[in-house]
Amino acid sequence: MFEFIRTHQRLMQIFLAIIIVPSFAFVGIGSYKSFGDDAGTIAKIDGKPLTQQEFDNAVRNQLDTYRQRLGAQFDQKMFDTPEFKQNVLDQLIAQRAIAAEVIHANLNVTDAQLQKAIVDMFGGPANFNMDTYKQVLAAQGLRPVDNDARMRRELALQQLAVAIEGTGFAPRTVAKSLSDIAAQEREVQELQLPVADFVPQVKVTDEMVKAFYDKNAKQFEVPEQARIEYVVFNNDAVLSQVSVTDAEVSDYYSKNSAQFTTPEVRRASHILVEVKKGASAADTATAKAKAEAILAEVRKAPADFAKIAKAKSDDKGSAEQGGDLGVVEKGMFVAPVESGINKLKQGEISDLVQSEFGFHILTVTELKPAVVKPLDVVKNDVAELLKKQKASKKYSEMAETFTNTVYEQSDSLKPVADKLGLKIETAANVSRNPSPVAGAAPYNNAKFLAALFSNDSLTSKRNTEAVETAPSTLVAGRIVEFKPATKRPLAEVDAQIRQRVTIEEAAKLAAKAGEEKLAAFKKSGDATGFGPAKLVSRSKPEGINGLALQAVMKADTTKLPAYVGVDVPGLGYGLYRVGKVQQPAQQDEAQRKNEAEQIGNLMAQQEMAQYIELLKQKAKVKVLKPIASATTVTEVK
Repeated sequence: MFEFIRTHQRLMQIFLAIIIVPSFAFVGIGSYKSFGDDAGTIAKIDGKPLTQQEFDNAVRNQLDTYRQRLGAQFDQKMFDTPEFKQNVLDQLIAQRAIAAEVIHANLNVTDAQLQKAIVDMFGGPANFNMDTYKQVLAAQGLRPVDNDARMRRELALQQLAVAIEGTGFAPRTVAKSLSDIAAQEREVQELQLPVADFVPQVKVTDEMVKAFYDKNAKQFEVPEQARIEYVVFNNDAVLSQVSVTDAEVSDYYSKNSAQFTTPEVRRASHILVEVKKGASAADTATAKAKAEAILAEVRKAPADFAKIAKAKSDDKGSAEQGGDLGVVEKGMFVAPVESGINKLKQGEISDLVQSEFGFHILTVTELKPAVVKPLDVVKNDVAELLKKQKASKKYSEMAETFTNTVYEQSDSLKPVADKLGLKIETAANVSRNPSPVAGAAPYNNAKFLAALFSNDSLTSKRNTEAVETAPSTLVAGRIVEFKPATKRPLAEVDAQIRQRVTIEEAAKLAAKAGEEKLAAFKKSGDATGFGPAKLVSRSKPEGINGLALQAVMKADTTKLPAYVGVDVPGLGYGLYRVGKVQQPAQQDEAQRKNEAEQIGNLMAQQEMAQYIELLKQKAKVKVLKPIASATTVTEVK
């Protein structure tokens, strides 16, 4: 294949930074060597500190990821747990331990590996688009110099992970046994004892109702509620106070014309007569003569260029496409070829062009001239861009004003609203826990609600501090009216409790009757009362309840018939008679293969987990500030 990307190694490295999703999502190992030890250190890995700020950033990044994925379904209280934070810390430690091993082992990625990765991701050289690449890079705020070394290390890290996971495999006998278990069929008869059949036998007394009421008091609480006022400060608030003049727009347009220019597009084809590296003068002359003959043939029939290229070009990759090299981008081809293409008009055939690969015959199959968008077309976009730039610079200053004002004039939100042009919003029936009904409302945030329902805020009804509820979003509020939690009176919930107690007592009677029948069936082996036999498996429940199916498939079948009793909450008690166990007559080989692969993947993950634990020991991991339940310094020795 024509190696036209040899001279553009840096581009390859950058694009890897954008397209390859690193195995470890929080912190790239490129920063591994740059950590500085300070009082905020929460852990040490290989003698290098992991700081509180880095941990906080990792938590924030993870929350932002979930927020984007879940949208309106995102509920931060689900993640405000010691377990979630401990998981983030564990992943960070694993990353750093692996990063240390990559550095100590001097793992590197060659230029050829980078080049191949880039070409493969684009689906081949013809699909590479420089404009798209630049747009993606700019959207990530990345520069080439910032990504070269980091991307090499991340690829090395991935190679290490793949190498370790590749050692995990499941023996065929194990995979077959597990697959057989998954596919196993059992002939089952069912006898149900529904809860409803036992309801007439239940007599609920006032004492039983009172006991349930007292035991489950939390179920009958009306939670504390508040009517609140709040103000939100974010980028939109800053943007509303930023303006851009026509002169500023015009000046930016004139200084950044390249941003508004659609570059010239050239699509080229070539025919290559290859000259091996180190070829003799005689061989070179022979190749040139062959190329001149092909050139003469092409000039006689320019319309047959693709046909001739397919038959005679030594670049087999492009020859299959009639010599097509795709859209030409700067730096994609070696200099003589790029220069030769840029000199041609559409449809023109070049003279012979010699490069390190041999002799080329070039033609331009498509040529679109560069187009500059007029100012009137892009004026609004430029103005919006400049406003965002100004707002970004002004945000910190206004955020400080917001924070100070809500604190210093804490008996009202009006001063900060007037000073920054914000609107005072209101909300009723607010409780101290985020509400699914309120959804993404700015006040419906666990951190803000914790501040709002703090003792100081409740007793003094003063402003809360400015709380960051999302990136570049601050919220402050105050309680206007507060209603403490109350308990609904017994008389109000009496009927509801009687219904609950009736079902619970009926379920107990059903279970008792079922257990008695189960014992009798095990002694007699009888099938009286059971329904018709049906063949079930783990993948084909045939209407059997999920809990019951699990019990049926786990039942000891060394002696048949086997009997199983299952208490299904809310439904009743089920009795199941297993009369036969068998393997399906035909088992899907594709499914078997898929199951074997899944088992292998599980083994690989286990291998990787064990390897990480070894690396953590090697890196002498010390956790100085445990996140979850630990209260002392822990060390992996």
